[in-house]
Amino acid sequence: QLMESGGGSVQPGGSLRLSCAASSYIYTTAGLAWIRQGPGREREVVAIIDRGASLYADSVKGRFTIYKDSGNLYLQMNDLKPDDSGRYYCAAERAYRQSWTLPDEWKYWGQGTQVTVTS
Repeated sequence: QLMESGGGSVQPGGSLRLSCAASSYIYTTAGLAWIRQGPGREREVVAIIDRGASLYADSVKGRFTIYKDSGNLYLQMNDLKPDDSGRYYCAAERAYRQSWTLPDEWKYWGQGTQVTVTS
């Protein structure tokens, strides 16, 4: 089971930290990811941890950091922009059939947490 928290409303330039309770998946070798979907937009994989490596979409590189501890996956989001608004999902178990950037590559998803960046 994956359960996200930490979303909310923030002004541009602000920060938020998302958390995902993911104890069943933390030690998996099949990866963990944060995926978002903004209003009227396609789903976007923004960050993953996979086999010891952290990878980021170009849209968030340098602003977002993905990390995990023994029971949770996190996404630290800094310098937030209005385009970062959307529902953020924690996902687990990569299929390794396609690029990590494709949402369909990820098997298990949480319910999501809403992030709104607005002045």
